[in-house]
Amino acid sequence: MNEPVSIGEYLEKNGTLTYANVGVSMLPLLRQGRDLFTVRKKGAERCRAGDVVLYRREGAPYVLHRIVRVRERDYVILGDNCVSYEIVPEEDVLGVMTGFVRDGREHSVDEPLYRAYDALWRHAAPLRIFLKRSAHSLRQRIR
Repeated sequence: MNEPVSIGEYLEKNGTLTYANVGVSMLPLLRQGRDLFTVRKKGAERCRAGDVVLYRREGAPYVLHRIVRVRERDYVILGDNCVSYEIVPEEDVLGVMTGFVRDGREHSVDEPLYRAYDALWRHAAPLRIFLKRSAHSLRQRIR
């Protein structure tokens, strides 16, 4: 009988993993229950700003978010639909997204349209966060 294997163990053993997206933190790029993503095991190389990485987070076994800044020993990470930055140590990063499947069509992170989306989304992060927080605050006042 096969014992259950964690995502981290599977990635370590097989080198790549394709998985269904769960949650809304990577909207609009990845839609919950509709899109798949593929990650490759992270090697010794450092990740780059713009890489979408699979990492361990206390309280949530695995998270897939985008690196917005690379620092000496860690990364500043933000989900595409999130308003709070996280600091993730190098050793907690397990894999790097290489592509995704949307509406049955495979896409690579090397495609020019994806690269443009990544650059726009990262550079607009402070504005997106401000607008989301402002909208939330306004909704709270209206109630």
